[in-house]
Amino acid sequence: MPIYSLMKTAILLSLLTAILLAIGLFLGGIAGMTFALVFALAINFISYWFSDKIVLRIYRAKPAKDKKLLDIVEKLAREAGIPKPRAYVIPNDNPNAFATGRDPSHAAVAVTNGLAAFSHDELEGVLAHEISHIKNRDTLVQTVAATIAGAIAYLAQIGYYSMFSSRDDDRGNAIGIILIVIFAPLAAALIRLAISRRREYQADFGGATISKNPLALASALRKIASVSAQNPMRGNSATASMWIANPFKQDRFNSLFSTHPPIEKRIYKLERMGGKKGDADD
Repeated sequence: MPIYSLMKTAILLSLLTAILLAIGLFLGGIAGMTFALVFALAINFISYWFSDKIVLRIYRAKPAKDKKLLDIVEKLAREAGIPKPRAYVIPNDNPNAFATGRDPSHAAVAVTNGLAAFSHDELEGVLAHEISHIKNRDTLVQTVAATIAGAIAYLAQIGYYSMFSSRDDDRGNAIGIILIVIFAPLAAALIRLAISRRREYQADFGGATISKNPLALASALRKIASVSAQNPMRGNSATASMWIANPFKQDRFNSLFSTHPPIEKRIYKLERMGGKKGDADD
């Protein structure tokens, strides 16, 4: 991954941490800031060690036994230069996939039954995208970003309840709490989206490079988006950023805060890689 990209991600994660510490400082002074830091470290520790097990259990994923799927995962991992990740199948007809795990040596890829029915090239394109996430350690970065953003939302909720215990003569403090309750979670969400969207583009590029077939990935994304729009998956929306495309129901409002770039733009960029004419801005 380019150094400038790593630096931007580090800056965005630092901003998330700064927002978290600022909320703790405002709500409880130095003690509050210390609590915020310890709280963030604790939930990040849990996420680091157990996030893969938790999400695989949420979606009732089972170890894959299909030889075609296992052979593709082994081939792509070898091409990417990483250990072969564990492969799982999720009992769901909505085509989609995600990667999880704290590092390439402790990673897993999961595909739904619906995706397993795709053509060999399309399945390979999607799995290459997920293996690119693993190679770039996106699974860890996105987990940390989601965890810190969740901690910010939790502390903002504490601030919300503290408003009701504020005295009438403490209006300045109440105004500050209102700003924290409204704007801190919003800023955290926007920073998290910036991290997630950038890494989706990078995983598309990396996956297309690993599979050497960007058009197959573009075709798979088109099918996944079409099915998800007509028949959204049921699940925890907090896990939306993990999937190759958001499988949950979306409207105009929450699409503005989507963890993924516009699917049309991703397809357009992949088709450009595959030799089709045109151009698109990031």
